[in-house]
Amino acid sequence: MGSRFPTLRRGRSSQIEAPPNRILQTAIFVGLVSLPMLGIGLRLVDLQLQQGATFREKAELNRSRRTPIPAARGPVYDRQGKLLAGSQLTRSMYLTPQRRSLDQWRRILMPLEAHLEHPVEEFLREIAEKQREGQLEQPIRIARQVSEEGFVIFAEQNLQTQGLWLQTEASRQYPQNETAAHVLGYTGEATAEEMEANPKFPVGMIVGRAGVERLADKELRGKWGYERLEADAKGTINRRLDRRKPISGSPVRLTLDLAMQKTAEDALGNRRGGVAAIEIKTGRVLALASQPGFDPNLFTDGLTAAEWEQLRGKGTPLLNRALQGYPPGSTFKVATAIAGMQSGKYTPSSRIPTFNAIVLGGHAFREHSGSYGVIGFEDALAYSSNTFFYQIGLKIGPEAIAHWSRQLGIGQPLQLGIGGGAVGSVPTPATKEEKHGAPWYAGDTVSMSIGQGVVLGTPLELAVMTAAVVNGGNRVIPHLLDSQTADPAYRPQPTGIDANVLKVVRDGMVAVVTRGTAKNLGDGSIPLNGGKTGTAEVPNGRSNAMFVGFAPANDPQIAIAVAVENGGYGGAVAAPIAKAVYGAYFKGPKAGSPLPPLPDGSQ
Repeated sequence: MGSRFPTLRRGRSSQIEAPPNRILQTAIFVGLVSLPMLGIGLRLVDLQLQQGATFREKAELNRSRRTPIPAARGPVYDRQGKLLAGSQLTRSMYLTPQRRSLDQWRRILMPLEAHLEHPVEEFLREIAEKQREGQLEQPIRIARQVSEEGFVIFAEQNLQTQGLWLQTEASRQYPQNETAAHVLGYTGEATAEEMEANPKFPVGMIVGRAGVERLADKELRGKWGYERLEADAKGTINRRLDRRKPISGSPVRLTLDLAMQKTAEDALGNRRGGVAAIEIKTGRVLALASQPGFDPNLFTDGLTAAEWEQLRGKGTPLLNRALQGYPPGSTFKVATAIAGMQSGKYTPSSRIPTFNAIVLGGHAFREHSGSYGVIGFEDALAYSSNTFFYQIGLKIGPEAIAHWSRQLGIGQPLQLGIGGGAVGSVPTPATKEEKHGAPWYAGDTVSMSIGQGVVLGTPLELAVMTAAVVNGGNRVIPHLLDSQTADPAYRPQPTGIDANVLKVVRDGMVAVVTRGTAKNLGDGSIPLNGGKTGTAEVPNGRSNAMFVGFAPANDPQIAIAVAVENGGYGGAVAAPIAKAVYGAYFKGPKAGSPLPPLPDGSQ
């Protein structure tokens, strides 16, 4: 009878050998147990060694909240150091969405609603969006410029345990209110697109939206700081971990003269129009006025719908009319006169007959006050003879007028950099055909020669034209930042106009004041000056009143251009505005005198 036990082999080692299938089973069992353990081990190595820094950072973020501290924007001064834009400290209220439900946030915010920027429901929608996107730590500002009353009420709500906190900020202020608003511009929070394009922007970043605020934004912006606070999962702040102080923006000095700017705006009054005044040798902009205006302080806190509608009711107040194109009318005869003599077809001593009218194609183009007889360029400018310049234009052609008017600065892109502007237009047969698909007629040349038709010039361009006539023939490049004057990019450009030609035109502009259409500027209340009036016809309305001029006549320092929409006669309406601005200029520091240091001691 065979044994039921397996036969055991005994060797010298006296060990018992297991069957081969048992060894295989054991190996499989060990492998099944070891593989998960190996996976866990590898995962631990990955989490601790390779991703440890990342998770430590996330854990730190769950523990702490980094809150940006806005830097005060740099102040903006006029050329004499008078404050145009500054900043003042205010308190704002913030919250972080955290992990509270919307019902919980509603209960927290409802008692505070009277002191919040918007209704609670608007903030609940924003909180819900942040929670959906997982942005639980991104602050939301719910109130700005918190009053003393609001501060007490917020403090009574035990804010830190609610996940809300007060923070000191710098609010942009414009102490001159509407004065120079189009030049200064305004600020606003960076948009989502701007935040995406500039990843280093902190939440709530303030940027320049228009005007000098945009032009000098990098200098004015400063460097924001931050405060890192320890908070628990409910948002309760336990302690401050660290803090970096913000660095205020740099001060900016403008070429603008506040007294002249105020005078220009006051002289325009409630009339729509623009004024530009510049230094004739440098291109420094001394005044750039536009009416109607607006108060940039409105944009500091963000416009409500009602405020925006009220602002719109003033009639395009954000439009800078000093940089918008107007038919220049007879002020353009300055450019036509120069083109006539520079063409070589006329000389400074040329004299031609004038008429009651000239007839082209059966249409009579009339003189405004009857024939002046045979006259030269000086008298033609003084009396603003239309038929004189009709003949000049017809003989030299539109291309010559367009060329020399561009040399003088009309239709040339300017580098002012504050936005909201346009470029003038001086047509030619080619551009008319291209833009309008219509042929050029002799009547177009006649209209062009006296600044009518489709000729357009901005007040700033017309001031540049005037400066070139009296500064020796150099086209200045207007600028608003005092630091730009020494920049080679803003160096005046020679026009190539003959000195004798410039002298005749300059004498003609002085004659406009002494015996011509602007005699009200020669009453002795201001130094003798020169100019050119214009009355520009516009469709469906009263003519625009135009004026360009320079002062003083014997040593020109300032050039000016004025446009008053539907104002009527240039000599009666626009010239007195220029006179007021001249008066402010002559009351101020003499040309070339050193500028005073800024309030912070910088130059």
